[in-house]
Parts: sequence; C-alpha cells; structure tokens
Amino acid sequence: MRATLEKLSQEAGFGAYAYLSLQAETHTAISNYDIEWQQRYLERAYALIDPVVRNARDKLEAFAWTNAASLRMSKERRAFYGEAGEFGIRSGITIPIKAGFGRMAMLTLASEDTAFALGQQLNPVLAASAVAQLHTRLEGLGAKPTFRTPIRLKADELTCLRWSAEGKSMRAIAIIENTTYANVAFFVRNAKAALGATTLPQATAMATKFGLI
Repeated sequence: MRATLEKLSQEAGFGAYAYLSLQAETHTAISNYDIEWQQRYLERAYALIDPVVRNARDKLEAFAWTNAASLRMSKERRAFYGEAGEFGIRSGITIPIKAGFGRMAMLTLASEDTAFALGQQLNPVLAASAVAQLHTRLEGLGAKPTFRTPIRLKADELTCLRWSAEGKSMRAIAIIENTTYANVAFFVRNAKAALGATTLPQATAMATKFGLI
C-alpha cells in the first residue's frame, strides 16, 4: 500500500505523501517523509500546531497550501513551516475527511517547490471520495503506521480495559478487583480521555487495536 501511495504521489508531481488519522490527542501516520522529521513531529506534538492540520479541521475540504512567508503569518507558523521546509516540505495539497466515531483522516501530497501545489487543479468531491476509499482500505488491511503518538495508560486503567475486553461490566470489574464502582468509573474515564474515545466499548476496541491490552 505504501508503494502505491508513493507511486501516486510521484505521478501527480509530488515527492512525498502523508496519511494522518486523528482522534483527540491520538495521531497515527503512514508517510514517506524524512524519518527525522517524522520523529521530531511526533516528539514535539507538532500536530497540535501544524497549520495544515488546523486548516483541515476547520474546513474539512481539500485545499492547497504553501509555506511561503507573508506579513500575515504568525511567528509560530513561520517557524514551523521553516522546519518543514528543511525536509523538503514546502507546498502541498491536503484532503481531509470525517472518518466516523469522532475521527478525522487526511492525505497530504507535498512538494519541495514552494509554488507547485497552488497551480494544481483539484476536484474536491473526487479527492474526498478517493481518500475515503484509501482510509477504508488502510483500516481493513491494518496497515502498520510509520509513527503514532504514544498512549500512556496507568495500570488500573489497563486492567479495567482488559476486563472490559472480556465482556465484564463496570460493576462486575469493581467486584472482581475488590474496589468501588466510583474508582472503576474514574479509571475508565481517564482511559477514554487518553484514547480519545467516548464510550467504554470504543476505548476497549482502540486499546486492543493499538496493542495496549
């Protein structure tokens, strides 16, 4: 699948691609960006300040962008784009879609040419349809990401999720672990927040998918 993505990006005239799936503070990516940039992006939580990600969240439609400096550009944005430019990421086309269950996915095709992406023709409907199919395909294949934000859950939170995976209710977990229902509810609430989940079954499924339990 990665070879296909790389071929498509090159045929479109772009040198790099990045597929990003976002849910709350959890970010998963499949990309051929320079590994040093991917590590820096992850370690410094750049998805929280990345202007492209922010724009994608706000618009939820395909758009072209460039890191060319302007007087209206904030210092933070200029610094971020400057770092990305060091790794040949200077303009691109980004196609975001809603992925269900509070998630968003987006595909970015990037170029080292500052002006290249702005001159490309883009059909937003066809682009969104293509990315939706890509997202479904990657989810179905269980494609291994090139990076994912680390999810840190405490022992009690993991224990609750493990019992949930066995079909136990929160009240049953409290009895099994010889603790109070309030404690279990507290652990589950923290686990859901860390995973970006809204329900216990969703948190359990995500923890299983990420290999946490």
